[in-house]
Amino acid sequence: MRSVQGLPWHQIPNLLTVARMLLSLPITFMLLGERYSPALLLFAVAGISDALDGFLARRFAWTSRLGSMLDPLADKLLLVTAYLCLTLVQVLPWWLTLLILLRDLLILIGAACYRLLVGRLEFRPSWLGKCSTVAQIILIIAVLLELSLLPAFALVREPMVLLVAALALASGAHYVWRWSLNFRLARQGA
Repeated sequence: MRSVQGLPWHQIPNLLTVARMLLSLPITFMLLGERYSPALLLFAVAGISDALDGFLARRFAWTSRLGSMLDPLADKLLLVTAYLCLTLVQVLPWWLTLLILLRDLLILIGAACYRLLVGRLEFRPSWLGKCSTVAQIILIIAVLLELSLLPAFALVREPMVLLVAALALASGAHYVWRWSLNFRLARQGA
């Protein structure tokens, strides 16, 4: 099935993902300019596009290798952009952003080492990793709501910062533990 312009329908999820990646640029400008209401709106649009591309990919089996690589990259780009910008404007503590970046770097280096030493890596986010990502998203939304519409959300900022930090540490440690266990099992089987 083809669309009116000749674009295959199954590419729609990938186009939504690329659009989400492109949204990181105006979100950056909005956050650095401390224009939190438009940043919240764009972040919401990005979230809706993420849900929509995931729904379309699963519902109509419009999955692709490209999409499986671009989707987590788009998510990470938006989160890293938001955390860096909110740290630069002194809304979020620098140590939290550093912790999140170090965790992500640990995962990248760990995956690369595993691939070099063991072989192909089937990367599936762990339950803790998913919880960590969800908590990071909730913190961004709560902070943007606090700064744009609902100052009462200031009450949840500090507890959410601590929760995000704890989940980042726990999920990073869990990935290291899981990969080291798989590495030992692969070495025993070799």
